[in-house]
Amino acid sequence: MKLLLLTFMLLSSLLANKVIYLSYDKVPQRVVKGEIFPITLKTLSTTQNFYDINYSFSDYDGLKILTSVPQREKKGKYFYDTFYLLSTQKLAKLPDVEASLIAEGDYNSTKIFGDTLNIIELNPKNDFSNIIANDLKILEYKTTSYDDQHNIVVFVASANNSNIAAMHFKNVFKQGIESVKDSYDESKITYFLVIDKNIEVFSLSYFNLLQNSFIQLHIPIIVDDDSVTTQSDLKPTDHSHEKLKIEIAAVITILALILTLIRRRYIYVIFIIIPLIYIVLLAMPEKKICIKKGSNIYLLPVSNGTIFETTHSQYYLPKEGSVKKFIKVTLENQKIGWVKNEDTCSY
Repeated sequence: MKLLLLTFMLLSSLLANKVIYLSYDKVPQRVVKGEIFPITLKTLSTTQNFYDINYSFSDYDGLKILTSVPQREKKGKYFYDTFYLLSTQKLAKLPDVEASLIAEGDYNSTKIFGDTLNIIELNPKNDFSNIIANDLKILEYKTTSYDDQHNIVVFVASANNSNIAAMHFKNVFKQGIESVKDSYDESKITYFLVIDKNIEVFSLSYFNLLQNSFIQLHIPIIVDDDSVTTQSDLKPTDHSHEKLKIEIAAVITILALILTLIRRRYIYVIFIIIPLIYIVLLAMPEKKICIKKGSNIYLLPVSNGTIFETTHSQYYLPKEGSVKKFIKVTLENQKIGWVKNEDTCSY
């Protein structure tokens, strides 16, 4: 009898301190592997004496929790707190969630248990970009020659509701991320591809969650020798008109020489000397740049760019152009690379 009384008193005490009630309110019926999706928790507190609600997640599989602070909406006495998750495996289970009040008083927490999720795995074609999103757009693109067999394509893309950092392609020679702004809502990426020269259009696809289908995008391959990037401040110094400049200077020199011989006024010698100096300077071969030992050779002239070679000793490379903080060089294997100004011996 005493044991029964003690049990009743303990249960009464626990129920008296239980001031928070929790349940899953919105859970998707179907999730694509690689999809970012929301879950919404419905919470009720029977006391007003608290500062906030704290959630802790445990015992979940095949998922990555992307947000620690929920998006909150209050309707009457209820709090609707939304978190965003990423599905990463074929099998997934929602987390067990424990909610507790952040308050001066001592209140019991409450816990709910997560169910398994229905995960759909896609069967894409070879041009799949590994992107699952509400929308994917190609904002900018640029193509330049990489070596005798390959071109390099650099493009900027934006996506909504996507894990854009997961971008990856099959059957390309080389690829990688140059920069990424990753967010479960809006994201942006600068990506490079090294592809065969015989490709005239690079096609890629992504899975559109709103249309529930694969959408194909196309990047025309138009080789531009001026730049290897989409940013205007990375455009190398243009040397394409140097031959024309030399020819104009030569004409001026010849005319000045004829005037000097005809009028015998040696003031015209100035118009001979200056163009000749200009011609000599333009005609001089580009000097080689001294590269320090241990310097990184970058694929593109951008901060934190992809490094595809590191110098094992000090040596010299022909200078092909320059942009802010970078010098364009030709490597011994005839590939084009970029080295930082600070890694050259002449700086």
